[in-house]
Amino acid sequence: MSKHSRPTTLTPDELALLEAELERLKRQRERVAADLDSIRDTVGDLVGADEADQIGLADELVQIDDRIAELNWHLHGGPPESEVPGALPDGTEVTLRFPNEELVHLRVVAIVGDVPVVDDQAMSPDSPMGLALAGHQPGDVVTFETPQGTQQVELVAVRYPD
Repeated sequence: MSKHSRPTTLTPDELALLEAELERLKRQRERVAADLDSIRDTVGDLVGADEADQIGLADELVQIDDRIAELNWHLHGGPPESEVPGALPDGTEVTLRFPNEELVHLRVVAIVGDVPVVDDQAMSPDSPMGLALAGHQPGDVVTFETPQGTQQVELVAVRYPD
């Protein structure tokens, strides 16, 4: 068994519980993302409570995404070899197709401290896209939140480090 196949240490009941939680979180994520989009669409200049609501919903999305990524790892390959819980392991290479049909090849690079990734073909494991990709297989369309709004990419290929 490869290190990225389904772990055998989970019982059928445990698998069922994790899968049920994952489905519940996906539905919750859709509702929260819709609420966040609604605030963005109806509010021109954010002030006061609207801004606080948007920040709260964005924080909730991050927490949901973190838990979804963690569950995906438990269901599809075990914990990552990264310091970021629920993230792709350092050195993972992915090929993504964006909505404009552009193919992009990226490499997961762990960031130490506050050192930014300067390579335009690298992504950090704890970025919204990096966390959202965790546990997905080629062919999956992955949705994630960014400061610019909801984004989607298709995972075309993934190669884990040796």
